[in-house]
Amino acid sequence: MGSWAGLETYARAARAGRLPIRVYAAVPIATWDRLAAYVARQGRGDHRLAWGAVKGFVDGSLGSTTAWFYAPYEDAPETSGLLVTDTAALRRQILDADSAGLHVMVHAIGDRANDWLLDVFAEARARGRQPGQRFRVEHAQHLTPAAIARFGADQVVPSMQPYHAIDDGRWAEKRIGPERIKTTYAFRDLLNAGARLTFGSDWTVAPLDPLFGIYAAVTRRTLDGANPAGWVPEQKIGVDEALAAYTRNNAWADYLEDVLGTIEAGKYADLVVLGEDLRAVDPTRIPQVSVDVTIVNGEVVFRR
Repeated sequence: MGSWAGLETYARAARAGRLPIRVYAAVPIATWDRLAAYVARQGRGDHRLAWGAVKGFVDGSLGSTTAWFYAPYEDAPETSGLLVTDTAALRRQILDADSAGLHVMVHAIGDRANDWLLDVFAEARARGRQPGQRFRVEHAQHLTPAAIARFGADQVVPSMQPYHAIDDGRWAEKRIGPERIKTTYAFRDLLNAGARLTFGSDWTVAPLDPLFGIYAAVTRRTLDGANPAGWVPEQKIGVDEALAAYTRNNAWADYLEDVLGTIEAGKYADLVVLGEDLRAVDPTRIPQVSVDVTIVNGEVVFRR
C-alpha cells in the first residue's frame, strides 16, 4: 500500500535480483489512469513483484475521531467523523479503476464509511465491467450487522489487522459505546457470514509479526491486561481460522491462490517452520513461539 516511488524502488531491486520477498504493490487510486497505462505497457509483473492494484480512502481513524460513523462519538459528541476523500470523486475513481481492469482496495473504518463503500462496490459489480472482481475493504473495522452479511453475500474481502483489536480495545468503548463495539473487529461474525477474512499487520502502525496477529485474533486480550478472557470475546476465532486468514485467504484476495497460500504440489515453496504447533500450545503463548526456518521459493533464507 504505497506510492509510485515505492513501486519503482521495488522494481529496481527486482531487476537487480535483490528483492528477497514477494510484493504485491498498490498505488493511489487517484492515479488509476496512469496505472492502467503502465499495465498496458508493462503487464502486471510476476510472482516476485506484481502490480495492478489501487488504494483509496473513505475516512480517517477511530483514534483521531475521524472514522465516519452514523452516530456521534461518545466522548466527542460534536462529531461523527469525516471523509478524507470527496465521495463523488472516490466513487468515480472506483468505477473507472474497476472498468480499467484494476484491483480496487479502499480504506474504510467507521460503520457509515463501510456501508457507503459496499454500496459503490455493488454498483460497480452491477455494471459487469470486471466479473469476479475481488473488491477489498482495508480495515473493515466497525460494521453494522447488515454490512457483515454483505461481505459474505457479495464476496467483498474484509482485509483486517487483528493486532489493532487488542490495542484499540483498551479505550474503544469509551469512544463509541457498548453497542457499537459488539461488531468491532467482527472476525467471528464475518466468518459466520461466509466472508473470506484476510489478515495483515498495518505495519508500520502495528507490529509486523503475524504471530502477534494470530494471538490477537484468538485471544482478544487487550494490551493493558484488563481483558484476560478477551475483549468482546464473542468475536474470537480459532487458530486454524487465523492461520487461513494469513495464508490461504490472503492468496485468494490477491488472485494468487493457484501459486500461494497452501503447502501443496505445484505451488511455490514459501513457508516457515515453527518451534511448536500453534494449535497445541496455550494461545497466550503464541507470540513466544519461535520461527526456526523460513523458506522462500524453496530456498532457506533464515535459520534460527
